[in-house]
Amino acid sequence: MNSDASVSPAPSPCRQAQRLIAEKQPAQARVVLEAHLALQPRDVEARVLLSGVLLDLGDLRAATAQLLEAVPALPDEPALIAKLARYLFLAGESVAARACFDHPTVAATRSGPALANLGYVRQMLGESAPALELMERAHAAGVDSADLHYYLGLLCDFNGRPEQAADHFLTCLAKDPSDGRAMLQWARTQRVTPATQHLEAIRLALRSVEPGSVRHASFEFALYKELEDLGEYDEAWRALHRANGIMRTRNPYNPRYEAALTDAIVALPLGEAGGADRPPPPGPTPIFIVGLPRSGTTLLERVLGNHSSIHPAGELTDFYRQLRWMTNRHGHRTIDPGVLGRCTEIDFAELGRRYLQQTQWRAQGRAYYVDKMPVNFQLVGLIRRALPHAPILHMKREPVEACFSNYKAMFNDACAYSYDLPGLADYHHHYQRLMDHWHAACPGAVLDVSYTALVRQPEVTVRRILAFCGLPFEARCIDTSRNDQPVSTLSSAQVREPIHARGLEDWKRYAAQLEPLREALAGTGDPGGA
Repeated sequence: MNSDASVSPAPSPCRQAQRLIAEKQPAQARVVLEAHLALQPRDVEARVLLSGVLLDLGDLRAATAQLLEAVPALPDEPALIAKLARYLFLAGESVAARACFDHPTVAATRSGPALANLGYVRQMLGESAPALELMERAHAAGVDSADLHYYLGLLCDFNGRPEQAADHFLTCLAKDPSDGRAMLQWARTQRVTPATQHLEAIRLALRSVEPGSVRHASFEFALYKELEDLGEYDEAWRALHRANGIMRTRNPYNPRYEAALTDAIVALPLGEAGGADRPPPPGPTPIFIVGLPRSGTTLLERVLGNHSSIHPAGELTDFYRQLRWMTNRHGHRTIDPGVLGRCTEIDFAELGRRYLQQTQWRAQGRAYYVDKMPVNFQLVGLIRRALPHAPILHMKREPVEACFSNYKAMFNDACAYSYDLPGLADYHHHYQRLMDHWHAACPGAVLDVSYTALVRQPEVTVRRILAFCGLPFEARCIDTSRNDQPVSTLSSAQVREPIHARGLEDWKRYAAQLEPLREALAGTGDPGGA
């Protein structure tokens, strides 16, 4: 006979829902969670869980609504605050995500792991200075892991503290000699000399890391960087070739997908932008910078960020996240066939309003702010429809320079095209085709900015850019070395220097190896011009 003591308590609604999710029954999990929240509306954990269930069911808007409902009910749990802030950011709700950090618990907590997690999420929002403060609090609270020192190094680098960044990367390596990320970032923070090189340590690590792993690739990229700094170009190329081979295997480029996506974007019937003759919307105005990654977009942002009326806001994901909300299509790509299929149904004026609501805080009291997301070159026509008053600047670089600059970078699991020379040529072709299309479809909406002209004739070029944006010239724009704003890109070290033209020659060290790329690029259009 059963007794009361032998009866197991019923699982909590969250545990029931998690079991149903594991059993691939999201609809049933939704029923359980919604019934629970009708009785316990302030259960933030349940709302976050329900949000994930709704995403699985393909309803981004409903998922976002659940996250927003959770913000006023945040408990004194820093881990849950960080989790909610992260999900809000990924859903395109940057304002609400920032609001999570105003909770008193964030200022009061002494939990090192929680502080580190909060710092990571704050950096996702593009706020490098407060993210560094949170990470330093985590370190002071006793977190001393290799991983924390890696992120402290990144944030010090982003905030213009290269010596401290190098120290943290070396501490990370002392704690974990197999951390290729730290070695690569250390090499990027400075120009290596015979006295500072780590070739022996890199080669030793290469014999012990898992073959074909991201760490393996990171050490090969670091080896390339150090050998190039030391003038050992043949051996440097071999390391670079191996590094890209590893990443190409991990992230194969799909030329058919890119071709089909470009065809679909070009075929999108956008109609007239409209609204340009009306007064601009209230509040600060975004200035978009688009182009291939590593084409000089960060340098252009630094130039503009020196202007008294412009704040450099960095690489923002807000436009494509708001586009996804408008089309109710969850995903991580800038655009995909599912989003494209619904673009003709959306209210572009509402898209523009939503974007401004989520980004105008980034202007920091100035009249303009820069949204420098290179891959937004795929969205130029949509940006023009949604925000007809926003200037759009297209950074152009000579094709082989731009492609080589991508090839020698490491984008982890992003930018699959960059790990393959034929893939680079193919992707460049689609990029050039789209930019040609936008110029034809939106005449006068985009200003092409030549990287070559910017570094060789900075004043003439900057005057032209500012005139396009409706702003007066300021001489201080040209002195990028005086800009102390954080930079969260691979170019963080280079763009703190005065404007220079050294990058125009980098690829020529490998002219023979890059000749097939040059031949493949021959038909991709204007090489960048003046």
